[in-house]
Amino acid sequence: MEHSKDLCKKVITALEDKKAEDISIIDISDISVLADYFIIANGSNRSQIQAMCDNVEETLGRIGTPVRQIEGYDNANWILMDFGDIIVHIFDKENRLFYDLERIWSDGKKVNPPSFYE
Repeated sequence: MEHSKDLCKKVITALEDKKAEDISIIDISDISVLADYFIIANGSNRSQIQAMCDNVEETLGRIGTPVRQIEGYDNANWILMDFGDIIVHIFDKENRLFYDLERIWSDGKKVNPPSFYE
């Protein structure tokens, strides 16, 4: 799980580099076999959302963690990136509110991004 935490730090930095808004992290390791963490963020337009996705993929790729699957890139209203232990969700504002993953996965532990750097 420590490896997952390090990957989360890199994802957060990559998202912040592209001005991601409202980044949240949910630790789902105790409630799901899907992954250890969900990272959720949103952008304000299609180009920004795609740039966020590209930057995350490039950043993790450079350290030898290739993305397993990317869904929704062309429409860019909800991009899902599967890195195995980490699933990254990048939304536009409207779809983030509509799908409300934080509520659906409320059994998970919400993690404050700065706590990853302590």
